[in-house]
Amino acid sequence: MDGNSTGPVQGPRLHSARRTFLPVGVAALAALAVAGGLDVVHHHERVVAKERTAKPASAKTPKKKPAQTALPRYVVGVRRPGNALVVRDIRTGKDVGLPVAAPPGQLFQRIARGGGGTYVVAAAAGKKVTFQRLRLEKDGRPKEMAPIPNAVVSGVSTAASDLAVSPDGTHIAYVTYRGTAGRVDVLTPASGERKTWTSRTTARISSLSWAGDTLSFVWSPSGRKAKAAKAVRQVRTLDTTLAPGSLRVSKSVLRLPAGSGTAVLSPDGRSVTTGVPERSETTLRTYSIETGKPTKDLWTQEVQGGLRRLDIGGGPGHLLAYGADGRLYIQGAPAVPAADLADAAW
Repeated sequence: MDGNSTGPVQGPRLHSARRTFLPVGVAALAALAVAGGLDVVHHHERVVAKERTAKPASAKTPKKKPAQTALPRYVVGVRRPGNALVVRDIRTGKDVGLPVAAPPGQLFQRIARGGGGTYVVAAAAGKKVTFQRLRLEKDGRPKEMAPIPNAVVSGVSTAASDLAVSPDGTHIAYVTYRGTAGRVDVLTPASGERKTWTSRTTARISSLSWAGDTLSFVWSPSGRKAKAAKAVRQVRTLDTTLAPGSLRVSKSVLRLPAGSGTAVLSPDGRSVTTGVPERSETTLRTYSIETGKPTKDLWTQEVQGGLRRLDIGGGPGHLLAYGADGRLYIQGAPAVPAADLADAAW
């Protein structure tokens, strides 16, 4: 992996380590400006005549189309085996600044956009998971990382664990396991509140995403009974304002098509986007929750093995797809090498 340093910087001392960064020019996102044509009027008399009969300018001015959110430039990834975080430029595929080392005795597990331009990363040691907040400089270089108070989960974090942070950064959801049974914890660091929903069924709980107070996830039954019954993966939603208890209170909103294993809920909660593998290609497809039918194909890429993860943290209309082939796929940008990353977010 390309990097700008020979070794990681410890997270708690990251702020002081900034002094070792080499000064560089601040990178700016390219912006597209559309210049409108300006009619030239050659005769003054003609202008006066038009002004007498013209409608008010406000009535003639066309409505502007809503501006699209700019494509994020950087992704932050958890470098295998969890010993560091790296920032990667999606335009060049190269790392930016120094890697950020995991806290002593811990390994980074998952990362997600954390609201306010920050990232939240989960770090595990034994049966305890803590959370750190990472901030970047404007040029993408890591600026500082600090522990999030009142954010601790007890449980075993595995390769199947998952993380999602609400768009406003107020709630953190994390999945741990006790044996083969999953558990979902929802934390509110500002108040110290924690809610837990558990399951006794053998299944993987993955692809966490938020729509308001609703947390969605992909439920993938496993074990002999599930295989015998040919259980189908499904997207389920959990109203996190409910009292904690059993995951049975969650609702099934969509059955995923064959081969699909990851999905995200739209911010308005009306649709689900998933990767549908077909031969050597994978199509990013949106389904209506109301009808269960596909509504739109976003793109099709040559991705062998489908998708491992989808991330909507870059904002509405911007999805980051982590392919099973070890590359990150972004509409409107070249694929980004990511075989060295266990997880990534933007």
